[in-house]
Amino acid sequence: MTLFPRWTLAILSALSLTVSALADPMEMRASRWVQIGARDKHERSAIANEGVSIEAIRTDSVWGFATETQLAQLRKKGFRVLGNFDFNLGRGGHQGGFDFPAKDAKYHNYSETVSALKMLASSHADIVKLTSIGKTIEGRDIWAIHINTSPEALANNSSSKPGIFYVGNHHAREHLSVEVPLMFAQHLLKNRDDPAISQLLNTRDIWIVPMLNPDGAEFDVSTGSYKYWRKNRRDNGDGTFGVDLNRNYGYGWGTGGSSKDTSSDVYMGPTPFSEPETIAIKSFIESQPNIKILLSFHTFSELILYPWGGKYDPISNKQDLMVYEKMAKTMAGWNKYKPQQASDLYIASGDTTDWAYGERGIFAFTFELSPANQGGPGGFYPGAGMIDKAFQDNLKPCLYLLDLTDDPHRAVSGSSFGFLKNYIAPRLEPEHFWN
Repeated sequence: MTLFPRWTLAILSALSLTVSALADPMEMRASRWVQIGARDKHERSAIANEGVSIEAIRTDSVWGFATETQLAQLRKKGFRVLGNFDFNLGRGGHQGGFDFPAKDAKYHNYSETVSALKMLASSHADIVKLTSIGKTIEGRDIWAIHINTSPEALANNSSSKPGIFYVGNHHAREHLSVEVPLMFAQHLLKNRDDPAISQLLNTRDIWIVPMLNPDGAEFDVSTGSYKYWRKNRRDNGDGTFGVDLNRNYGYGWGTGGSSKDTSSDVYMGPTPFSEPETIAIKSFIESQPNIKILLSFHTFSELILYPWGGKYDPISNKQDLMVYEKMAKTMAGWNKYKPQQASDLYIASGDTTDWAYGERGIFAFTFELSPANQGGPGGFYPGAGMIDKAFQDNLKPCLYLLDLTDDPHRAVSGSSFGFLKNYIAPRLEPEHFWN
């Protein structure tokens, strides 16, 4: 989701497809790239409630993925559909043997991600263990890299040290969200002898899942061209596929900004935690009571989001709210993203961070990575050159969260900033976080 300038609709109009031209009922349920008039978060939420996956926001409208059935309902409610473009998004079930387009070969597919994680585990076997936290709907392992300097903690997959969890790729087409957590793991281990990094590794329990939705990610590149696929690959039994994993968590599930329509990009599933991928996260988090902070990577828009996403009300715990606001503002000083409560965009229920904080008391954030704005759905595929930029932009925020894992409330109290003061502060202008 992002803000971006007005398109030249005259150029795009050649791509438009009217409802009357659709003869196949399944075409009415196929996702399309659309522009819908919307002036505020309430109108955006109403659009999301019809099952539209909002991906870009302007002051007067939203852009996203919707079906013709959803658009028909919005028209009945008085919404204006300003653009309606058929890009043949994610249709069919063909699984080819293809990979990323050559220009994007730097991105990691599933096997390459697993190989990179295995290399880290092999090269740093004394402090790293590779663990599957579950299997996907198609039977792929969901791999987590566990970093802990205690052999006993690695052997038992548990630790008394304060824990943090980084996760990427809830949504298949958001491939950049795989690269940043993977590169962060590589950075920590490459620099394990740096005194400041070593201090963190010695005192923290670190878990990183770069690719939560490998089935969807593989399908997105299965024909050699991007399919703009968002969901997992559940066969819904009606000719449609997929559940939106980031609408499938149990806290506030189904209370807005998600859909019961199986063809919707924000289909929430038949029940909370109906998907093996979200069950894996739930079971894992519940087995690790030491985890205090969670960071979920998404694309795109350059935003730092925190609960609540499923309701407009702010967090009622005033101290926690101060912590969230301070942490978000501090990190925004480094990556230049916009910090805000997630529902300021629109209501979206059943997401990871609401569940992590609402059910487990974990300070949880969503980073919407780069680009900030890019016309059309191409913002999900910003090119290989964006990988290093996104990682560098977010290295210090990731380290900052790692430092605060022992007590997130230190973000407000300023007591014993430790790593932040000794490592990050000398490298940055301090006004972003000391004032």
